[in-house]
Amino acid sequence: MAVRDLEKAKRFCGAVLAPIGLSMLVERETTAGFGKAYPEFWLNERLDMRPISKETGSHICLRVKGAENVEEFHEIAIAQGGESAGLPGIRQAAQTEYFGAFIFDLDGNKIEAVSF
Repeated sequence: MAVRDLEKAKRFCGAVLAPIGLSMLVERETTAGFGKAYPEFWLNERLDMRPISKETGSHICLRVKGAENVEEFHEIAIAQGGESAGLPGIRQAAQTEYFGAFIFDLDGNKIEAVSF
């Protein structure tokens, strides 16, 4: 996921991803990888990146254990300066219902946490 300020993004994602079991496992000059056993969620600094329109940014969906993890993910994201893009609640998917929440990160990327 492209970010304009890697240090801010690492702090934000470190806090937001913790309740769903992800932590920073790799840290390099212009990138950082979060995961459980290996990096599966990457931040890539793009210093010349323009602000992202909320309609055109990335949308990443992360599966979590339960509804309480979804709620904590959303709550922490808002406290860390992110924006809500969908309160925690039941949603209808193509084949089943799920419990999910959406947030916009500091750069306008959408991150979703879901529990089936």
